[in-house]
Amino acid sequence: MIKVLFICRHNSARSQMAEAYLRQLGGDEFEVESAGIEPGELNSYIIEVMKEDGIDISHHTTNDVFRYFQEERRYDMIISVCSPEVDKLCPIFPGKALRMNWPFADPAQFEGDRDEVLAFIRPIRDEIKHKIESLIADYQSKGLKLFLAEAEQ
Repeated sequence: MIKVLFICRHNSARSQMAEAYLRQLGGDEFEVESAGIEPGELNSYIIEVMKEDGIDISHHTTNDVFRYFQEERRYDMIISVCSPEVDKLCPIFPGKALRMNWPFADPAQFEGDRDEVLAFIRPIRDEIKHKIESLIADYQSKGLKLFLAEAEQ
């Protein structure tokens, strides 16, 4: 089993979507959590677009990545889904975790009416889902040791 942590600034959108997709599509192969550098409140538009794809995250809470760090949690993979600038603010967890940055657009940065915001978020959701599907397929084709070894290169 691979332990995965998704991080973004507020843990209100991108990391929540990534966690939900990996949890749903990865099955028992992955243990997954998400957290934020500055935890905020779950984005209601994210809840809505995830429901459109059959996933209810309305019960999710936002988490503090620094609390996870202080608890000395260990992960095999830590994936930030924010900008490279925000990624630099993430703590370095103990152990040998593979770190990746998947810089998806920030839904919180878009302003508009409800329909415009949803139209902006849907492609981000779909990109995240595709990236998660690719991660799972890569893992399944290689197995744990080879997958982690190649991902480090």
